[in-house]
Amino acid sequence: MTSVVEVEDAVRLVPDGATIIVGGSGAGHAVPQRFIDALAAVYVAEGRPRDLTTVRVVGIGDFADRGFSQLALPGLMRRTIGSNIGNEPRLGELVAAGEIEAYSFPQGVLSLLCREIAGGRPGLVTHIGLDTYVDPRHTGGKQNARTTEDLVEVVTLRGREWLLYHAFPIDVAVIRGSTADEDGNLTMEDEAVQGEMLAMAMAARNSGGIVIAEVHRLAEAGTLPMRAVKVPGALIDHVYVDPDQTQTYATRYSPYYAGALRRPATAAPPPALDVRKIIARRSLLEFRAGDICNLGFGISQGIGAIAFEESIADRLVLTVEQGIFGGVPVAGNEGGTGFNYQAMIEQPSMFDFYDGGGLDVASLSFAEVDRHGNVNVHAFEGRVRGPGGFPNISARTKKICFVGALTARGLDVGTQDGRLEIRSEGALPKFVDEVREVTFSGRLARSNGQEVRFITERAVFALREEGVTLIEIAEGIDLERDVLDQMAFRPIVPDVVGTIDPRVYAPGPMGLAQTLAGPGAVQEVPA
Repeated sequence: MTSVVEVEDAVRLVPDGATIIVGGSGAGHAVPQRFIDALAAVYVAEGRPRDLTTVRVVGIGDFADRGFSQLALPGLMRRTIGSNIGNEPRLGELVAAGEIEAYSFPQGVLSLLCREIAGGRPGLVTHIGLDTYVDPRHTGGKQNARTTEDLVEVVTLRGREWLLYHAFPIDVAVIRGSTADEDGNLTMEDEAVQGEMLAMAMAARNSGGIVIAEVHRLAEAGTLPMRAVKVPGALIDHVYVDPDQTQTYATRYSPYYAGALRRPATAAPPPALDVRKIIARRSLLEFRAGDICNLGFGISQGIGAIAFEESIADRLVLTVEQGIFGGVPVAGNEGGTGFNYQAMIEQPSMFDFYDGGGLDVASLSFAEVDRHGNVNVHAFEGRVRGPGGFPNISARTKKICFVGALTARGLDVGTQDGRLEIRSEGALPKFVDEVREVTFSGRLARSNGQEVRFITERAVFALREEGVTLIEIAEGIDLERDVLDQMAFRPIVPDVVGTIDPRVYAPGPMGLAQTLAGPGAVQEVPA
């Protein structure tokens, strides 16, 4: 039977050495933040629980001090497992210093692994991660020298190689919802994402562990709509109430994020025409009406706003890996949610769809691209990071646009009379001879027949059988000085190279409402 407890007492139920999984996503989306606050405070005051293995599917933090950064306390953790530690910088410092063991696995792998643990299976068998950093022939997802145990292995089934990510028992699952009744039945009507709360609860229950739930409010038994219950009370051991629960770290409550209301179109000013918008615009030209799409973190998040500006958002099915299907993804640090969506589904189901090749097109950021067409997005600038859902999104998507500036550290570009102007060149090439670590395998992409573009503010490249090939350049840009001399390898340069659509650099809308092509069509653009 579910009991209502104080959050500090819930923390004291966690034994030393336990494996604890915490629900939620990114910048406070459905995160049981009150439990994180209390865990840090109880540990500082009482010295326990200690030597924990902490697990979260998505990095939990505000890129500063909230979230898992609060748990960067010596002795609290023995090991941590996640998909992106970049928004947990204080924890990342502990990992970089070798003070705790750390693994970085793809977001979708961890999401689906919850269901495998719940089902009592040996782990997750998947193609995600083959020939990338998480393949045990590379790093096996280990993030420092202290981390030595192999948690992923290569297996052969029916003549094909797969990766097996090992299952492990869950001692404590901490999940979150909006309302719980007196029997512990949990609803999520106010949440911006659903995540994998049900799978986490089942995984802990079937591991012989306990389930703790944070809710905003309590209700009388039998008063919650049966179809609204996302986690049955029979799976929840303890509930605590946080009357100050916020929807995300930045938003107390938005009915648009919750799907309770549709947000009307407003006369909000369009995004400024800077380097990020230029790149996002060119990436959007690869999209077709009716495409089911994913927009990655960073530059690609701006595509939703541009589609809104161009009045074509309703012609694309934009999705977010956290479970938002359709509508307009939210950009910035609140990325992971959306508004005016068709449906909010559970995150594991979204990754089933992605892993199986359901996406028509994705636009994802790159940190480095090498001569083999490999992409690194998770290991750069000397910081411990992680790939999030990037490996899942990129593994089978039919067309992938990798987006980023050609150079970094000092790049300054603008537009003049509708043409690109390079005011100051970046000191760091992003097209390198060999990436530091592989997040996306160019070899596997060619083998899978995927269409791959590398889109920058001044040049566009395609990954072809013969290698990385220049296909477009901005008007007025010097090929040798502004493109080839800024790369650590020489791409294939055909005799005829196209010109980037000049609308990308012009003020005002590009007019995509008139020119966005339908599925399978060849899009015509002005000369």
